[in-house]
Amino acid sequence: MANPRASDFSLSAVTAGFVAVLVGFTSSVAIVFQAAQSLGATPAEAASWMWALGWGMGLTTLLSSLWLRKPVMIAWSTPGAVVLAVAGASGGFGMAEAVGAFIVCAALIVVAGASGAFERVMDRIPMPLAGALLAGVLARFGLDAFSALQSSFGLVLAMLAVYLAGRRWWPRYAVVGVLATGIAVAGFAGQMRPLGLQWALTRPVFTAPAFTWRATVSLALPLFIVTMASQNLPGVAAIRTAGYRLPISKIIALTGIATLILAPFGAFALNLAAITAAICMGREANVDPDKRWVAAATCGALYCVVGVFGAAIAGLLAAFPRELIVAVAGLALLGTIGSGLAAALKDDVYREAALVTFLVTLSGLSLGGVGSAIWGVAAGAVTLFVQQWRPRVANSRSRPP
Repeated sequence: MANPRASDFSLSAVTAGFVAVLVGFTSSVAIVFQAAQSLGATPAEAASWMWALGWGMGLTTLLSSLWLRKPVMIAWSTPGAVVLAVAGASGGFGMAEAVGAFIVCAALIVVAGASGAFERVMDRIPMPLAGALLAGVLARFGLDAFSALQSSFGLVLAMLAVYLAGRRWWPRYAVVGVLATGIAVAGFAGQMRPLGLQWALTRPVFTAPAFTWRATVSLALPLFIVTMASQNLPGVAAIRTAGYRLPISKIIALTGIATLILAPFGAFALNLAAITAAICMGREANVDPDKRWVAAATCGALYCVVGVFGAAIAGLLAAFPRELIVAVAGLALLGTIGSGLAAALKDDVYREAALVTFLVTLSGLSLGGVGSAIWGVAAGAVTLFVQQWRPRVANSRSRPP
């Protein structure tokens, strides 16, 4: 591992890392707390979840990015948190059973990564379909950015104006300007809500696991499936659409190992990021792809800070108005959405299948607890098969008379 060079660091990359943390936490931290509460977690145990997830995401993101000198982004499993919230509320599971399920899920993730099975499946997905998948996952954020004009017209309009001006005159710092403008306008309008914050170090709370078949079937297996299908699948698509070649299998195994170690403290599932990865892997972070690792490393370092202060940091990030968050996320992702669509639609052979993948993914379709990412790829693959499959015709010349 080479030493970091000062020339690799830039304000745009550091800002991209901060935006990734802002978007990643505020978009789903409430779901994580809901999942913890549904499993009977005490306030101290819920804070411990933030400690475990913060350190898990932070160290795996920071150390991997430093080692590979490429942006490696790890996140918690948001659909996994939804599974836990629903199953915990209806199944009557306690924290001990939940931790046992986290460990089983982590072991399955390690196997999927160490065996290379997941990467082999990803290798069979054509790049146009991967680009369409990523664009479908991210397009919702673009739509939300402009929809936010209805509820906070002045704030979002000011951010949009700064973005357009930035793209024209200072493209490297367009997102920096958008974030600064949003904070300034929201603060002036009294829309920032940093209320009830208590700055204190978060203490990890150990919960001894209890392994039961009921928790394995109802918690561990659904958690594993949605993490691989709804999180790691788009995560790989984000990496490949951005043009990076990363050791996918090793990183997947690393997320499983980190989850395995931190599960007794509340880390339910770590995985490859997609949305926050797109923020740190895009041109807005740095025009030079070899220097975008700084954005991911910054994100990882901030995740570690979240781990130290736990719920207090989560509360601080939650003080930002929703419209500011969705606007800065949507505008920061415009370039990546465009790149994904360009990769999806440039080849006539794959165009219709890629379009089906994009639309199904964008629809948010969820069947059997599996999200739209896997259904988008499945629909695109079926479309491609129907369009390109030809029955084999036996060579009559090779047959004996």
